[in-house]
Formats: sequence, C-alpha cells, structure tokens
Amino acid sequence: MRKRRNAIISLTAAVLSASLVYGIYELQRVHMENEEMIAVIVPKRFIGAGERLQESDLEYKTVPQAVYVPDMVMKLEEAAGKETIIPLGKGEPLLLWKVDEFRLQPKRSESTFQIPKEYIRSISNGIRAGDKVLLYASGEGHPSERLFTAAVTVASVKSSGNVEIDNIENPNLISRAEGNKEQMYASRREANGMIDYLNLNLTEEQWLLLDGYCKGGALKLVVSYSPESLDLAGAGEDGGL
Repeated sequence: MRKRRNAIISLTAAVLSASLVYGIYELQRVHMENEEMIAVIVPKRFIGAGERLQESDLEYKTVPQAVYVPDMVMKLEEAAGKETIIPLGKGEPLLLWKVDEFRLQPKRSESTFQIPKEYIRSISNGIRAGDKVLLYASGEGHPSERLFTAAVTVASVKSSGNVEIDNIENPNLISRAEGNKEQMYASRREANGMIDYLNLNLTEEQWLLLDGYCKGGALKLVVSYSPESLDLAGAGEDGGL
C-alpha cells in the first residue's frame, strides 16, 4: 500500500514538475513573440490617391519587428486628417511619405474650384495634380490673352470615372514626393485616362475674373503646362492678375 502511495506521489510530482516547466516555456515564448512584434497603422480598406484619411479608415496591425522600417506610421494622429499621395492597399503598413497634410490644399487666400467643362477650349494632356498651369482666354473675334501673370496650382485632374489621372506604373505623385524630376517627366508620357475634370486652387478674385470671361461662351480657357511644375521647392507664388 505504501509503495503504491509513493508511486502516486512520485507520478503526481513529475506531472506537476513537467506542467511547471511547460508553463514557464509558454510564458517565455509568448513574451518573446510580443517583443518581436510591433503595432503599426494600416488602412482598413483600399484608399485612392488624393483622399483625406479619417481615423475610421485606419487601424493597428502587428507586424514582425524584423520588417519594421522607421518610415512606418505607428500613431493614428500621424496619419488622420492627411491626404494620400498614392493609392493605399488594405492592410498594408502605412508609410509617412505616402501622406501629406496640405499637399494640394489651397492657401489661406484660395479655394479649390472645379472648372466647368464648357469653359475649356483645350488642356494639356501632361497636366497632373500638383502641377502649375498657365491660363489663357481665347475666342473667335477676340484677341487671346493671358489671364494671370503667375501660374496657378492644379488640385486634381480626374477622368469621367472620378479617377485621378496619372501613370499607374510610374506615378507622378510618387516621383514628386521622392524629388525625382526625371521620373516626373517620364510619368507624363502615359496616363490611365483622359482629363475630364480640372480643379484649380484660385483666389476669389481670380475665379471671378475667369468666370466673367468664360460664362458668356465667347471666350474659353486654354490651359497649358508650366515648367514651374518641376520646381520641387514649391516657392509659394501669389497668383497675380
């Protein structure tokens, strides 16, 4: 009887000892896994270029620390409210260079105006969001003239399907963000559609002048690409009249 009891005690002690060792191992494994993972911000859905991010569009996702790079966004406030430079895939770690707070927003003295299609006589196919353009008034029986002395900023150019015009394989917005003028030039050789909608950042005075010229139908706009678009420093020109 005593031998049987001793055997049971020994077996129980062995089981408890094994359980303790396994429990310590599991705790160490979980601790190591937690140390090797890091939480970063990712989109909850596909987000197109030019969209303004809301907190509801974003969530945290843990990724292995081995794949972490310093450019990854780790706090919601670092991305919420900013505008996307390029499309963002669902669940992909968000990088700081892919968003900008006021990239294509109008200045304090400006607003963004969509130019009515009937106001436009011609538009350069190479124009992209963020570019500088020159505006001319042209019409039969009227001398053509330049509307503003300074170039104005393009807020967006979109297709009839409300898709931002760009080169999908070599986006102009990425090249601009990277400061690569050669790629910016190359990206204009191809596009994912024709320009149907043009949005410009204009002062109220500029818009009223433009609208006054064009709403009668006798004069229309010729929108030309300005080489200032390659000025990556973006020295803030105040569009004069």
